[in-house]
Amino acid sequence: MLQSMDVPDCIYRGKPVTITPSAPTPKHSLYLSNLDDQKFLRFSIKYLYLFSKSISLDVLKSSLGRVLVDYYPLAGRLRTVDDHKLEVDCNGEGAIFAEAFMDTTLHQLLEPSKTPNKSWKKFLYKVEAHTFTDVPPLVIQVTGLGCGGMILCTAISHCICDGIGTSQFLEAWGSVSRNAEMTKMPFHWREGLKGREPPEVKFRHPWYRAESEVKKLVSLLQSESESLVATSLTLTPSHILSLKNNNNINNSTSFEVLAAHTWRSWISSLSLPPTLTVNLLFSVNVRPVLNLPEGYYGNAFILACAQSTVHDLLGCDLRHAVQLVQEAKARARKQDYVRSFLDFLHHDKTLVTDLSTSFVISQWSNLGLEDLDFGQGKPLHMGPLTSDVYCLFLPVIGHPHAIRLLLSLPPTMLQSFHYHMNLTTTN
Repeated sequence: MLQSMDVPDCIYRGKPVTITPSAPTPKHSLYLSNLDDQKFLRFSIKYLYLFSKSISLDVLKSSLGRVLVDYYPLAGRLRTVDDHKLEVDCNGEGAIFAEAFMDTTLHQLLEPSKTPNKSWKKFLYKVEAHTFTDVPPLVIQVTGLGCGGMILCTAISHCICDGIGTSQFLEAWGSVSRNAEMTKMPFHWREGLKGREPPEVKFRHPWYRAESEVKKLVSLLQSESESLVATSLTLTPSHILSLKNNNNINNSTSFEVLAAHTWRSWISSLSLPPTLTVNLLFSVNVRPVLNLPEGYYGNAFILACAQSTVHDLLGCDLRHAVQLVQEAKARARKQDYVRSFLDFLHHDKTLVTDLSTSFVISQWSNLGLEDLDFGQGKPLHMGPLTSDVYCLFLPVIGHPHAIRLLLSLPPTMLQSFHYHMNLTTTN
């Protein structure tokens, strides 16, 4: 298992600056859909990049100002209206851009970056804010290294962009930095994701509960007596093929097999009642389902849910778990189901995602995040700023078909989880 490291403090080169759009932008309020406005998305997606060569700060700033002309909501500010409903005040205030230096090298950071700890938050300037809406939608820190390399850390409001949207924005920023044309223009308007009147809720979504009920539940993963430790595993195509062959699994994707195997390994590492119902939650892109315009960068995913009792999940073979994942994905790709879910959110705004008995996977490995290039080459590493309870499927630089898993677990679970993940059979 990889060892993390505590990073030293950054030396800031003055106070952060505000980068505003380099040309006039529309001034209006941007409606956020009920997918954007879900309470579990009220945070910033924080990406960490390591580059072998520094990029001119003047180039980064000027290109950012240019790209914010098109992505002008990211230069605005979040605010609440109508009983805590979120919207964006597109006022052009700008993004926060901090410059720092750290006397360390890429060689020292590259391996530990695969299992970051809380000290890695030093790579992102902390905005002092009383509430989530007080944090600007886009915060950036560029940290120069003693070896001539560079760390880029970005925090992008999840209420405005999903993973596809953040990747689209970063790609646009990179293109402008290289004096290239943006390949995709952003589509801002989210009215196509409004709920219907009257609502037509045709399906059950039992993993959403009233917030008051969720607060009474205790997470099965979080332990008051244990701090969580980041752990990382890399699975090559041969590992995934071995899982398929040893379990006689055909007609399944790498994601389906790996998601099912990881879910079972997690459950196997916990002492849970056999009759308990557990969930696997994973995001499904609904842009093609709803025929959303090209360039739509708002939240356009729903959480698919595979459900099983502990007894059935562990008592059956991996094929059974894969089938549950496939069925959950198929449901989330039906327009009636997606529209019903949008109405479900619109109908009852007190509902929140119940994560107390859920294992959550977020797939970053197919977003193209690792291809970001500002003109000095692609990164040597990309990943999250810190590790969380959620399991991330990350790209592996230089190995396009491999997947790196990153999540945080109680120390008492680590050995068992790795044991179950390394099994090539499930009997």
